[in-house]
Amino acid sequence: MLLATDFLLALDPVQLARRTGLVPDPWQADVLRSSADQVLLLAARQSGKSTISGLLAVDEAIHRPPALVLLLAPALRQSQELFKKVLDALRALGDLAPPIVAESALRLELANGSRIISLPGAKDATIRGYSKVALLVVDEAARVSDQLYQSIRPMLSVSGGRLVLLSTPFGKRGFFFHEYTEGGCDWYRVRVPASEVPRIDPAWLDAERNKIGDWWFMQEYGVEFVETDDQVFGYDLVSRAVSSDIVPLFPKGRVAA
Repeated sequence: MLLATDFLLALDPVQLARRTGLVPDPWQADVLRSSADQVLLLAARQSGKSTISGLLAVDEAIHRPPALVLLLAPALRQSQELFKKVLDALRALGDLAPPIVAESALRLELANGSRIISLPGAKDATIRGYSKVALLVVDEAARVSDQLYQSIRPMLSVSGGRLVLLSTPFGKRGFFFHEYTEGGCDWYRVRVPASEVPRIDPAWLDAERNKIGDWWFMQEYGVEFVETDDQVFGYDLVSRAVSSDIVPLFPKGRVAA
């Protein structure tokens, strides 16, 4: 019976989620069942994006050993929360998950050889030593620097590992905005505004909008890429002003006298 259950969980990660006590929303079930190499979750606060990303990490570590899973976040608190969701899921699975043979505040190793490592406030110089990464999860990705993003992508080049970016928006800037709007068809994109989260009361959202104003509300709950509050010229205006059809006044290598 245990073997049959293990097989079912390996075939369908949604069943794994239910074994931890989570009944996934439809979009969460789609993400769990997706085989996309690159996943981008543009989701509101309290939508469950961190929970589902933690389950992706658990599924990878259990069913594709020995997997190296990295959880990256711009701040210690965010990294700890994501890592805690991983631990909670593993413990909820009980005997259906391999035993934890080594554990610290920000990393663990399973008996099957898989490792899950959290990287809080990661900097370029501190993560370059990792290779053969099976799954890389970047929480609050809109607040991770472009430089760090470019330094982590090569870690997936040899392993062919998966990349999951999750965040609320943070203005029309940075790699997260670029990948969502211009990253092409290689990304599996999911957009979840707070209005589509059944656990959030619409009356509460109306009150919150009145309290924090439209600008913050559209970004945090409406998951819209809005202009930064200190921006003189809007992103769309600047984009329309740029054209590759304009001939430069001075050819390359020449300057005006």
